[in-house]
Amino acid sequence: MPENGLDAILLFAPESHYWLTGYDTFGFATFQCMVMPSCGDIHLLTGAPDRLQAQQTSTLTLDHIHIWKDVEGVDPIDNLSIPLSELDLSTSALGLESCTVGLTDFWDQRLRTTLPDLYDASDIFPTLRRLKSDAEVAMHRRAAALSDDALDAAFALTRPSAFEGDILAAMQGAVFKSGGDYAGNEFIIGSGDTALLCRSASGRRHLGQQDQMTLEWAGAFARYHAAMMQTLIIGAPPPQHHRKHTAAAEALQACEAAIRPGAPMGDVFGAHAATFDAHGFGHARLNACGYGMGAVYGPIWVDFPMFYENSPTTMQENQVFFLHMIVMDDTTGNAICLGHSVLVTKTGAERLSRHAPDLYTF
Repeated sequence: MPENGLDAILLFAPESHYWLTGYDTFGFATFQCMVMPSCGDIHLLTGAPDRLQAQQTSTLTLDHIHIWKDVEGVDPIDNLSIPLSELDLSTSALGLESCTVGLTDFWDQRLRTTLPDLYDASDIFPTLRRLKSDAEVAMHRRAAALSDDALDAAFALTRPSAFEGDILAAMQGAVFKSGGDYAGNEFIIGSGDTALLCRSASGRRHLGQQDQMTLEWAGAFARYHAAMMQTLIIGAPPPQHHRKHTAAAEALQACEAAIRPGAPMGDVFGAHAATFDAHGFGHARLNACGYGMGAVYGPIWVDFPMFYENSPTTMQENQVFFLHMIVMDDTTGNAICLGHSVLVTKTGAERLSRHAPDLYTF
């Protein structure tokens, strides 16, 4: 913070709150703010439902938890003056986390009206959180095991006429049964035409005798995520699926080979694009091939940055990334997607999943 000329920072990202203090809640859906001066004496302003939440889940003491009251016309920002005054920060150089779902545009405008000299410091804590401690790596490993358990549960139910809802229930249940959490976004399932989508959509169908089903999900343990992606084939896979799987498997291997400490993330995307283009699937690939994993909250489990063309962000040892090789070809109507999470080691990338990126048929 002193390197950025800040006396304190106003933290709105739930990931920052959790990483710093263990404060674990979806209360960021309403106004809450963590105030951290450079001396580290952290205070929290939140709503009444989260008073006990903060006491039980965080390292904050009771006298550092401030509550704004739910009444008609309340302006929580008026209450922000209390912790700022207690910390003698009313006239200090204040940073702000604005690039987060924890601060809506409505409250951001109110905040900047009240404190017009705020400095946007959205990059400080995400940059710090990317480098995982050994304890955090252990949480990611637990999450990856949960992802594998979920895939095993999907394998057990996938067959012609199987109902997508049953498969989803089994996958999510496998995570819960082993002590995991809800992921940062809903599990994604799509079969038939919707196997070409990488977003979830309402509605469930039964699998056909000849079908394709794309799954994207993440095990989550103590909020730490390890995402995976897989297209499963029901019936005999046609030649197009074989060709796409060969390309995707080669691209995944090339991306893993490009991961090493000190290398730019753009190298990984370059390996992804070159492989798919060489196989003739440049028209069906995406413009990114993965992103960071961490302890994150909804609405998505993406923990930026992403692997995209010419990204200069360098990779470091003990970072965790999700690699996804996505071929969604609307010219042929079929898809193949492969993906798993990896740990950056001293020498390269370590797959955290026990499942091989094979072509699975049922």
